Amino acid sequence: MLQICLVIIVAFIAQGLLSAIQMKHFTNEFLKMRRKGKVACGRKSGGFRAGAIVMFQIDDHGIVKEAKKLEGITFMARVKPMEGFEGRYIGDLTEADADKTHKNLGKAIADAALSYRKFTAGEIIPEPPTPFEKVGNAIGALAGGRMH
Repeated sequence: MLQICLVIIVAFIAQGLLSAIQMKHFTNEFLKMRRKGKVACGRKSGGFRAGAIVMFQIDDHGIVKEAKKLEGITFMARVKPMEGFEGRYIGDLTEADADKTHKNLGKAIADAALSYRKFTAGEIIPEPPTPFEKVGNAIGALAGGRMH
């Protein structure tokens, strides 16, 4: 029993360290784009499917200058360029602009476009719920009420 607990603890620590390395890579790529100008981001968590984060470096008129994505299930996923978005207005992007086999990538693209439209309209862009908030909301819903 002790061996199983140790394996779980070591796996948990390894996953945390490897995720931190991945997020450092993402942050570095984001900062590179941010130094060039404004950046609009969109995300869609995957659960058991590949999640996706997209970044669009845009000019003052919302025209995409550069696009990158982070897509995958494991910590080995890296930020990669996304071709075909340069010169397009970010507010017009939709899920259909992604390859049909990557549903979460399409949803992340649509999320970036929505966030941009909300920002330019002066609306507040809500923070996504944390994993703990999601669990709390699910438990609250099961208990008959909604937790906030």
